[in-house]
Amino acid sequence: MAFHNPEYLLGLLVLIPMVYWFLKELHQADASLQISSHRNLAGFPGSMKVKLRNLPFYLRFIAIALLVVAIARPQSSNSWRSENTEGIDIMITMDISGSMLAEDFKPNRLQASQSVANEFILSRPNDNIGLVLFAAKSFTQCPLTTDHAVLINLFNNINYGMIEDGTAIGLGLANAVARLKESKAKSKVVILLTDGDNNRGDIAPVSAGELAKALGIRVYTIGVGSYGMVNIPVQTPLGQQYQQIESAFDETPLKEIADMTGGQYFRATNNEKLRDIYAEIDQMEKTKINVREYSRKYEEYFLFALAAMVLLVAEVLLRNVYLRKIP
Repeated sequence: MAFHNPEYLLGLLVLIPMVYWFLKELHQADASLQISSHRNLAGFPGSMKVKLRNLPFYLRFIAIALLVVAIARPQSSNSWRSENTEGIDIMITMDISGSMLAEDFKPNRLQASQSVANEFILSRPNDNIGLVLFAAKSFTQCPLTTDHAVLINLFNNINYGMIEDGTAIGLGLANAVARLKESKAKSKVVILLTDGDNNRGDIAPVSAGELAKALGIRVYTIGVGSYGMVNIPVQTPLGQQYQQIESAFDETPLKEIADMTGGQYFRATNNEKLRDIYAEIDQMEKTKINVREYSRKYEEYFLFALAAMVLLVAEVLLRNVYLRKIP
């Protein structure tokens, strides 16, 4: 039940002075009679007229309340909603080699990539998402799942050193493609994030891209790293020291992979740029939702107005016939 004009319900406030007036009149209407004792009067039952003397006021009170509700136009509705959702299968493929510890991102490339990817995952509740990690080798950290709480927990457990150091981009992409090969989803996507050149593994990045193309998998590639010299921590016998390295790599294979699979290549140079890239991918790969809605409203004020009229007629008849006062 809803009201077309709910502001008219403020009219119920008129009942407050009405009650105040009634109580005042009731107090002033009390008569007094001086008698020696009223002990024996308690045994006399009150007449029906005495018991019903306040009924006209109650009827009028309820009738006015019903009229105010009728003026506010109560409405009932008959509606249904149909929603069809088509999810997307997404494999996030992340480089966790030593260069991902460079601190041109805050706190470093690896942790910034983890944080932004978590935000992306939370924004896609209808999708199957998985995670592949690679350095010198590659392994699946999490297969495709809709249990995003588990996925995010696994994301947060990523650390440098889980895999032998190196950069096997082709192997990481091939692993992600293999995970999507048996997928029944109409839309299959790989988000590949790396900050270096392919220097390990038996599969060339472009060859893995051709495999993705053959299976109808779009690949969005993200090159991570600012331009110029960056600080990277290294472990020495004297503890952790910082070394400056040139932040440069060959972007050509990443561009070729994106172009041949219908995806897109991005370069992220800081945290905000990386966040914007994920937001752009999120917009390009929106889950399809088809919604049909139907709603029909029915006016219900007539019942309230009719009930108010019946109560007002009953009040008038009761006051002027059965409870009529003779001056």
